[in-house]
Amino acid sequence: MFKSRGDIVYKCTVRLLEDTEILECEFHPSYKGKYLLEYVCQQLNLTETDYFGLRYVDAGGQRHWLHMAKLILKQVKDASPILFSFRVKFYPPNPLLLKEDVTRFQIYLQLKRDLLHGRLYCTSNEAAMLGALIIQIELGDYDPSIHVGNYVTEMRLLLRQTDAIEARIQELHREPVELTPGGGGGVKGMTTQEAERMFVKIACQLDTYGVDPHPVKDHRGNQLYLGINHSGILTFQGSRKTHHFKWSEVQKINFEGRMFIVHLNYPEKKHTVGFKCPSGAACRHVWCCAIEQMLFFTLPSSSDASVYSGGGLFSWGTKFKYVGRTEREILERDGLLAPRDHQDEGSSTGGKRKASSVPATPSTPMTGDFGYSSLPRSTHSAPLEESSAAGEPCNGGCLLSGPAVDIALACCGDHLHPPDDRPCTTEYGLRDSFEHSSSESGVTHVSHTTVGGAGMGTGPASGPGAGDDWGRVSTGALPPAPRPFSLIRAFVPSFLFVWASLAIAALLVFETDWAPFRDLKRRPEILSLRRHYYAPLKEYLRRKIVELF
Repeated sequence: MFKSRGDIVYKCTVRLLEDTEILECEFHPSYKGKYLLEYVCQQLNLTETDYFGLRYVDAGGQRHWLHMAKLILKQVKDASPILFSFRVKFYPPNPLLLKEDVTRFQIYLQLKRDLLHGRLYCTSNEAAMLGALIIQIELGDYDPSIHVGNYVTEMRLLLRQTDAIEARIQELHREPVELTPGGGGGVKGMTTQEAERMFVKIACQLDTYGVDPHPVKDHRGNQLYLGINHSGILTFQGSRKTHHFKWSEVQKINFEGRMFIVHLNYPEKKHTVGFKCPSGAACRHVWCCAIEQMLFFTLPSSSDASVYSGGGLFSWGTKFKYVGRTEREILERDGLLAPRDHQDEGSSTGGKRKASSVPATPSTPMTGDFGYSSLPRSTHSAPLEESSAAGEPCNGGCLLSGPAVDIALACCGDHLHPPDDRPCTTEYGLRDSFEHSSSESGVTHVSHTTVGGAGMGTGPASGPGAGDDWGRVSTGALPPAPRPFSLIRAFVPSFLFVWASLAIAALLVFETDWAPFRDLKRRPEILSLRRHYYAPLKEYLRRKIVELF
């Protein structure tokens, strides 16, 4: 922080998608988050800014997305130094529909980063092809005079880069595209743009595309990872994707304390599923991420979109105001989707819908045709019937029964939410640890830190509403999880109650001739109180009321 022309100006560092690239920025105390994001995007020549965001880590180690409509300084007041990470916040279902090449390049950089840190799960063959495409983009066509030895080892491409995969990457780099029938083979002969588009095309069809895993536990205490992207909410356990709750099936989302709760609405019945987060702050972060993703990909318009969660006699609850355009508005602006008909907006099935209600967080997702469908999921997923037939237990976010269900879930431990770039367990290299970049927890280091935890991956998929396994689960209202006691939340209502009681007592004593108060009104203390305080205050209020009317 330093003085500039008599005003206080704050310095911050923004780490870009390449760890070696940073931006030094300045902002005034009155600047909001939108200013900083627009400044970074301007430096990168990005015009499609709605898909990106700035992430930071607070003093307690909890990650946050910088809110665009709130003051920057208020959000990072305890941070020193002030460090942000520029990241893709909303992964588009089909990145190839983006208008600008520079936007697609930033998406490529993010996916390349996800692959390196293990968040982008894929099979060994897919990992080898993605690695070969990166080599083709960065080194060009294979040249035996230049690319000698095991040159792939010098480049960090994957979380677990084995010798077998490196050999396969080199093989694909040497083979021309047309080597096998059907356009298979290697990557030799591809231009940089063609290789980049192929990389993005493969990556966006994977189950973990756009997924940032959040550690949670189900009602049995099993360690899970919760992922949220354009298609909905996914759960992973070990190397298996256990459930996929689509946005069209999500009625509302809320949280109570450390409990993240999803209310699902199917034609035959309603279900409630809950997950226990490591802390209240982590739970609120998961809720905010889920709400933003759902609103961005489901609402037809972002105007007046606000949601609520929690609330009660001794708590304020949480309100979240959505800021920015939705995906549908972006597509309409870019001419990729016809504007909505005003007649449709007034209909009961497809109008502009708010996602606000009290006390929970209902959101009525917009499930109309966006002009294109989401890309197909990875082919190594199996329907729920297969897992049920095999007798596999319900491992990922199982449905909670009614009030009889014990929701005192096992504690998730005291470990902090990993700041960034946590890998998934991959088929080509199982790893029961988290690695994350220091990009959100430090400025000078670019090495990786290992944090304890379990990995995640993709395997047999299961979806709610299908198969007998789900039909055997009873449904009911989820009992609210106990909210941690807050002194401030308890003090304010108590303070107001005491003063209201005193005001009523004063009116009864000074303004009525009730027999029980006659002796009290003659006491010297009460007479002095009335003459010096009550009477002047009463006269002052009377004058103000007369002036007002």
